[in-house]
Amino acid sequence: MPKVPGVKVISQNRKAFHDYYIEEKYEAGIELFGTEVKSVRQGAVNLKDSYCTFKNGELFIRGMHISPYEKGNIFNRDPLRLRRLLMHKKEILKLFGRVKQDGYTLIPLSIYLNNSLVKIELGLCRGKNVHDKREAASRRDAAREIDKIMKERRKNG
Repeated sequence: MPKVPGVKVISQNRKAFHDYYIEEKYEAGIELFGTEVKSVRQGAVNLKDSYCTFKNGELFIRGMHISPYEKGNIFNRDPLRLRRLLMHKKEILKLFGRVKQDGYTLIPLSIYLNNSLVKIELGLCRGKNVHDKREAASRRDAAREIDKIMKERRKNG
């Protein structure tokens, strides 16, 4: 999520970047109740094991945990309930086709506030194998070592 005025990132799904190759990113709105919006604004959201499904031509998010609002009493909803995502019909049908035919998965990458509206960034993802994860970790470690050496050279030289 780039730094843009009026956008405040609430939560990110770091596990998704580790477990999947992200091919494309999409923005979607989300259907929430009042106490859920208040919890989101407080940052009480967990996207770790969430994923998207299709049902009757609509897009839903499963496994996203929004903690109950502490002052919400009877108005609080189930933290893990099924929530509908809001996108244009053409986009939903396009994503449905890609997920069914090409073996992609739709994973929420982050949730953020865009000028007071709650939005979700979705990634069209393909799973990584274990050796791919090891390779990515070794590349990251090598880049860290190079940066460390370059920093020392700049300091001493």
